[in-house]
Amino acid sequence: MASMKHIVLSIVATLGIFCAVLYTSCSKDACKGTTCFNKGTCVGGLCQCVTGIEGTNCEVVYRKRYANTYRGNTPNNVGHAKFNNTLTFQEGTDTTDFNKMTLVWFDTSGYAVTMPITLRDHSAAGSNFTVTETTYGNKKYIGNGTVNANTASLHLTETDVSGGVVYLTFSDFYKQ
Repeated sequence: MASMKHIVLSIVATLGIFCAVLYTSCSKDACKGTTCFNKGTCVGGLCQCVTGIEGTNCEVVYRKRYANTYRGNTPNNVGHAKFNNTLTFQEGTDTTDFNKMTLVWFDTSGYAVTMPITLRDHSAAGSNFTVTETTYGNKKYIGNGTVNANTASLHLTETDVSGGVVYLTFSDFYKQ
């Protein structure tokens, strides 16, 4: 009878050790219950966001902050209306590159140019951007600027077919 107790005790002890080793060797999924949005991926229970996205769960898309109309005057722009120009930043629909937007410049003379832009250097204070070379009529535009939730600025180089160059400055444009 004593040997039966020893056998049962040995089996229970062996089974207990086996279960303890098996339980501690299983890795728990740190990402279980973590949802990352906008192409974010979970690593070790935390979301890693792609460029242009922020937030605990990658829920904040920077370009949404800038999708506004900004209005101002352009005192140095030759050949264009100088007062009540608008810069409209459109969010776009690209869900693979969250840095892409469209910028529409409209002046009161009826001149309107739509330009693709790429945001960079995101922060809570705003972003710099680059204008992709754009042709409108017989003119080409390229440039850069800054935008945040309240203000925008833009520096464009306008080149016409004859080679004439005009530098356009849009500064202190305010959200409408």
